[in-house]
Amino acid sequence: MVKQIGNKIKIYIMKDDSMNGESKIDDILRRIDELIGILKIISDDLAEISKSLKATVTLKEIPEVTPLTQTRQMQTINDVQKIFPRDLAGMLYFEETDEYILIRPRQYLGPENFAKIASIVRDQLGGEYVSAGRESHFRIPRKT
Repeated sequence: MVKQIGNKIKIYIMKDDSMNGESKIDDILRRIDELIGILKIISDDLAEISKSLKATVTLKEIPEVTPLTQTRQMQTINDVQKIFPRDLAGMLYFEETDEYILIRPRQYLGPENFAKIASIVRDQLGGEYVSAGRESHFRIPRKT
């Protein structure tokens, strides 16, 4: 880094022959001092912004949820549907088999809704996502 600055200073001195070497160096030093002052102001501003952002950010506490699979022996579609917010449940089709409750999207979910649904299935219902192309679905075990 210092070599690069030194090379730039040499180039600057060589380009401008109207000044003597000492006044060129004084001019360069003056400009460097100005840049240091500007960088200090920017650094102080960034530190203040960072401090303000840290003060305004609050961590949202997530309540501890007991998974439904731990409290019931056999889950039903109604048990599973009650876990989902109404807007998300409306986007889903629920199907019951002997071993699983399957959840399929009625429409394109988008990344945000998919993530919300996947989180509920995994964290609260003990289920998983099964990637199978057009037959992809969420699968929740009925038995605990």
